[in-house]
Amino acid sequence: MSFLNSIFAFNAISTTTSLIALASVIGILLGNIRYKGVGLGIGGVLFGGIFMGWLSVKMGWIPTSVQATLDPASIGIEGYNWTEEVQLYTKKYAEFAAFKDVLKYVQEFGLILFVYTIGIQVGPGFFASLKGSGLKLIALAVCIVLIGATIALSYNIFFDLRLDHAVGIYAGAVTNTPALGAGQQMIGEIAQSFADAGNAVPNGFVKEAVSSAYAVAYPFGICGILITMFVIRFACRVNIEKEGELYEVQKKSNRKDLNTQNIIVKNKTVVGKTIADIIKSIDGEIACSRLKRNNELMVPSYSTEVQEGDILHFVASDDVLAKASASIGESVDVSLTTRGTALVVKKLVVTNEKILGKTFDAIGIKPNGEVTISRLVRTGLQFIPHSGTVLQFGDQLNVVGRKESIDEVASIVGDSAAALTKVHMLPVFIGLFLGMVLGSVAIPVPGLPAALKLGLAGGPLVVALLLSRYGHIITRNKIHWFMPAAGNSALREIGIVLFLSIVGFNSGANGFVEDLINGPGLTWMFYGVFVTIIPLLICGFIGYKLLKINYLSICGMLAGSMTDPPALAFANGLYHNSEASSLGYATVYPFTMFLRILTPQIMVIIALACM
Repeated sequence: MSFLNSIFAFNAISTTTSLIALASVIGILLGNIRYKGVGLGIGGVLFGGIFMGWLSVKMGWIPTSVQATLDPASIGIEGYNWTEEVQLYTKKYAEFAAFKDVLKYVQEFGLILFVYTIGIQVGPGFFASLKGSGLKLIALAVCIVLIGATIALSYNIFFDLRLDHAVGIYAGAVTNTPALGAGQQMIGEIAQSFADAGNAVPNGFVKEAVSSAYAVAYPFGICGILITMFVIRFACRVNIEKEGELYEVQKKSNRKDLNTQNIIVKNKTVVGKTIADIIKSIDGEIACSRLKRNNELMVPSYSTEVQEGDILHFVASDDVLAKASASIGESVDVSLTTRGTALVVKKLVVTNEKILGKTFDAIGIKPNGEVTISRLVRTGLQFIPHSGTVLQFGDQLNVVGRKESIDEVASIVGDSAAALTKVHMLPVFIGLFLGMVLGSVAIPVPGLPAALKLGLAGGPLVVALLLSRYGHIITRNKIHWFMPAAGNSALREIGIVLFLSIVGFNSGANGFVEDLINGPGLTWMFYGVFVTIIPLLICGFIGYKLLKINYLSICGMLAGSMTDPPALAFANGLYHNSEASSLGYATVYPFTMFLRILTPQIMVIIALACM
């Protein structure tokens, strides 16, 4: 078997798929390498793709052009009878050229899947973050995005850096893959619009060039955020333990989490009243889940009349519990544990699709002396349920009662572990379809060859954010948009691995290594340092020194503004309780992701207007 024949023994699809799979394997292993908790993470897949793309061209496994196949010297093998081989090689090139369209589809589908699952995951928290102290963090994150985009765009306007390189440097310096996808798509559409009009495509509108600059700027983007955290910490002489303690104090004063309290009935004005009457007289949401009378523990119903000396177990926020204690009697430090009694406490999850959108009253669940529901957890938020509370898929119910009664409630609400792990494909593809429709809506901009669009990255993200929060209302609970964490993570990882491996492969096959070693690669890297570090330092210092935001929250905000999970992992390790940094990250992440997708398109519009 001849040399080229042996190389192309498999068809183009299987060969290229094998190369992409190998690039993913190398990239994932590279991303798993950590030094003191810091590594490339999923960004390693990009570099695995670059390596395999470069190696594939270097070894002649894939042809770069038809002309190259007609020149034996260009492949590095001479003195051979090439007549039949060139014909075979050219045929194989045609197969690869056709398969490039398939690769493009897989790459873009991976991006769509990635941003959609992100939107579904963070949607509920996104809308909850639009109030309170989170607005300061969001404002800082927005400033970080805008300052970085301005610096990157100035390279094109004032330093004559090609636009595709400027966009790639921006996306890589902020370690944001959807920004890369949005930038590539916008530049590709502009180039196509010029070509369709019969005009010459301006310099700086090459999609592959965006990914090359992205890959060069990416590594410092990861390191730069950690450097910023260190600089702020040492410049401001931050005491991590003190910051953690301050956060705990602020949290207790600002939040009304649900707590429990045992209150003994001493006030004679409430003796003989029913539980329903007592709850109604207290200003605030409160539930009574247990009652102890003469050493007997029971589950009270709304009609249960209290007696003097009864000990009631209430669930409410601290301020409401204080009101209850003052009106009923006094707080007592006794245990109302269900251990050793006929009562049990169990958490049930709503998975029965037949009861979605219905109230507790409608499905026949109410405090009846046998069972009661003391609290409900939905998308991380706890609240006291009432008879008119509408049930949603994934609601977690804290149920107290006799085992047989709890089993009856479980049979009504579902409580199916299998249902929680199953990804329902109907809402996924409805969401993807709607995301494509929204992303394709064109907004004409005067003087711009191509209309502004949310595109493949923006459309699915916006739709996912909306559906995750309001989808059950729009569909009247006929379709639930809940996606289990494991399923969401799997789809998200598949999407980003496909996207990054193909982006890297194409970049490596189109001269990335040459650009880095003999071209402008080091200059791109230098430019990327300023896009990364300047916005983070400015907004980090403003947030900590002027706005007096907790340092741990600032670190989470910085990680979220760069959509950088490795940086979040580092921030979480600063203090034993990672809530402050994690909440800061989650608060700004959706806004940042949306802006990171939008800003490359705005950069292109402004650059065209300045031509």
